[in-house]
Amino acid sequence: MSKNYKAKTYYGGQAVIEGVMMKGRNVYATAVRTPEGDIAVDKRGNSSILGKYKLFTRPIFRGMSAFLDSLIIGTKILMQSAVIAGEDTEEEPSEFEKKLQKKFGDKLDDYLMYFSVAVSIVIALLLFFMLPVWLGSFFARFMTGTYMLGVVEGLIRIAIFLIYIYLISRMKDIQRVFQYHGAEHKTINCFEAGEALTPENVRKHTRMHKRCGTSFLLIVMVVSMVVFVFIRTDDIVMRMISRIVLVPFISGISYEIIKWAGKSDSVFVKIVSAPGMCLQKLTTAEPDDDQIECAIAALVSVLQEEEPEAVPVHSGEWRYLAPEA
Repeated sequence: MSKNYKAKTYYGGQAVIEGVMMKGRNVYATAVRTPEGDIAVDKRGNSSILGKYKLFTRPIFRGMSAFLDSLIIGTKILMQSAVIAGEDTEEEPSEFEKKLQKKFGDKLDDYLMYFSVAVSIVIALLLFFMLPVWLGSFFARFMTGTYMLGVVEGLIRIAIFLIYIYLISRMKDIQRVFQYHGAEHKTINCFEAGEALTPENVRKHTRMHKRCGTSFLLIVMVVSMVVFVFIRTDDIVMRMISRIVLVPFISGISYEIIKWAGKSDSVFVKIVSAPGMCLQKLTTAEPDDDQIECAIAALVSVLQEEEPEAVPVHSGEWRYLAPEA
């Protein structure tokens, strides 16, 4: 592949249990290292819940759609990767599980996935939006207006987010996921540099990337602080409701910022991206060759569908899982 080759799509991905997911415009592929040591690849077509509506293809609204899709796909592939990697061992189902299986049949896994997404959203809202409002209310007596209260609340939100990232980064199991996260970034950086996707080439690239989800979440925190400064109310309940209602709007703005940053190498963009890039030092780690090979397998599998002319020569071998009926 020539260094003059320009990718048609900005590819992204996600670290999963013992593997990496890579996502293009039309398909996504998840490559997972199995207990036997080989790489299993699950390739599927992209489907969007809101993207089929014209409104959600427009700026701001497309970010809302992408955010929801990423939550659903992310949860789904995490569950799948745990099974493929052998961490979700087969056990005799409990009586309660048998009743659920009998009632919902083949739809049970889908319902469990949507339930997991709903629980994740509720926890995120409580931790990163409700808790900062409650903690910020203790500072209200020292302020004459609500503008500064919005700033204080925003700083508390960012502090909670940074503490959360730091704490999970200390967990041993998460550190391995962060290695796959680093492999994902290195592989995308290698491809965007126009180099063949080999472990040797991928290894020399940085594990930081401007379009990383970590950077996106940090931008969400900053954008929310700016937006909430203009939401003036002394009533704590109304402040909490406004935070929940505006979350989709904030995610849409943040999506446009990260999308814009990914297309430019200007000095201003580098300044805007710097905090997120620094934070990635916590959420990524240097991968080994086995992890890099998983990331290559995932990206090449997507490229074979999206840009076959860009697929570089690779030395890895992997097997594709049979598509679901």
